[in-house]
Amino acid sequence: MSSSLEGNPFTISRQRMVETQLRARGISDGRVLDAMIRVPRHEFAPERYRDQAYEDHPLPIIEGQTISQPYIVARMLEALSLSPSDRVLEVGTGSGYLTALLAELAAQVVSVERHATLANAARELLSRMGYNNVRVLVGDGSQGYAANAPYDAIIVSAAAADVPRALLQQLSEGGRMIIPVGMADSQQLQLIRKVGGQARTSLHELCRFVPLVAE
Repeated sequence: MSSSLEGNPFTISRQRMVETQLRARGISDGRVLDAMIRVPRHEFAPERYRDQAYEDHPLPIIEGQTISQPYIVARMLEALSLSPSDRVLEVGTGSGYLTALLAELAAQVVSVERHATLANAARELLSRMGYNNVRVLVGDGSQGYAANAPYDAIIVSAAAADVPRALLQQLSEGGRMIIPVGMADSQQLQLIRKVGGQARTSLHELCRFVPLVAE
């Protein structure tokens, strides 16, 4: 859907990121790798951090939030096994970078962000970049967005002490959710599949995310 808003001087850095940080570390989903080649991470970074946009670490943004490390983003997307027809709920829009990747990989994306300043900025940028299959809302992400449920996939970009019940309820049968679970100093990605109405959980990488704050 999008390349960049400008003649992009960061293309080589982005290709190097995909080869050295993602493919070399075991990310093999071709659709995920292609999406991360297409989406210009630097466009979502504050101006003073743009020269670090393709390095292997998170980037700070306003409201005390971050753009997650590229490898962790790729692992979460790969774990979800998204198809082009999927309807996805994102909890924590942040800068909109992951939202853009989801828009490349799925049919519809609803993204919920508790900070209006972040939601408004991400909505404007995603629109300018041509993503018309995304809806960004301001709200309590731990409650999801029931009006558009059920979702084939849910991705949560903030750590919860426990998996929010509302998100499990909004997951379709056979759907997948990836979420960091734990306290500030000890978190792990959990992949949850809804099978026969029950949650089946597998454990993945250790990680560190900002906390999921409920109203």
